[in-house]
Amino acid sequence: MIRFLLRRLVSAVGIVMVVAATVFLLFYALPRDPARAFCGKLCLPENLKLLRHEMGMDLPIWQQFLAWAQGVVVGRDFPGVGRCEAPCFGYSFAKGEWVTETVLDRLPVTVSLSLGGAVVILTVGIGAGMLAAAKRGTWIDSLATSLSNIGGGMQIFFVGPLMVFVLSDTLGLLPRPRYTEFGDNPAKWFIGLLIPWIALSVIFYSNYTRLTRSMLLEQFNEDYVRTARAKGMSRRTTFFRFAWRGAMIPVVTQFGIDLGVLLGGAIVTELTFGLHGLGELVTQAFTNTDLPMLLGITVLSAGAIVMINVVVDALYAVIDPRVRLS
Repeated sequence: MIRFLLRRLVSAVGIVMVVAATVFLLFYALPRDPARAFCGKLCLPENLKLLRHEMGMDLPIWQQFLAWAQGVVVGRDFPGVGRCEAPCFGYSFAKGEWVTETVLDRLPVTVSLSLGGAVVILTVGIGAGMLAAAKRGTWIDSLATSLSNIGGGMQIFFVGPLMVFVLSDTLGLLPRPRYTEFGDNPAKWFIGLLIPWIALSVIFYSNYTRLTRSMLLEQFNEDYVRTARAKGMSRRTTFFRFAWRGAMIPVVTQFGIDLGVLLGGAIVTELTFGLHGLGELVTQAFTNTDLPMLLGITVLSAGAIVMINVVVDALYAVIDPRVRLS
């Protein structure tokens, strides 16, 4: 297990660096000059030259990327700005802020939205799938399957405003979505994000309902489950001790993919509910051609997705003892 995790972590670092280099190169393929955009329409040539030096854009592109990577590892000095300690993702001239501080300030919103939504999705999706499998052929099975088909065809920009209108504006059951720091008031943090979590669960839970149901029904026909039942084990015992564990491998795999989608799709979700997280930040960075901000958010997102996949692979052996990591 330890050797497997070490190998995956080394490969993860390589993947993140490739992603960072790709974004860096794609940025310089754009026709817009960031330095000229920041300097303004009436910018004098000498001011433009100074700004390009402060931004590090007077160096060859490979040296600029190496300087950025050095800042992430050991920190970096910016002429006319100051010293940025590691991990330093650069300085945003568009916002006049250090990228690391800005990203860390917005990160709790996106993490709360994604992880909280993931918990609700798993709870509703797996629970409905288990219930449908246990009540196969009944009206409960038909209802759970039908609802999952309906939810799978919806989008967040439709479900989100609809839930705000119904649950908040019309019925007054919940306040409009708003982010509150967890440390300041856990209750307001929970209530303020409940509508976005419910909206995400409506869209994503359908995959888990169908997948859990189909995998459990498949596990019921496995020889080891049928043998356990023949030896006198109760249906509940065989369900949770054998069938459920065998059915969770595909579910965990799907969760690793969807959690990455939740993090990457925070742009649409945050804009839908008016939450100020990384999604809003990356939109502003694209608009302003803000390379340091784009790189910082991209590397952070890529690193999170890669680490999620490493954890998912490690969970295989925990869930199913038959799985061996090598």
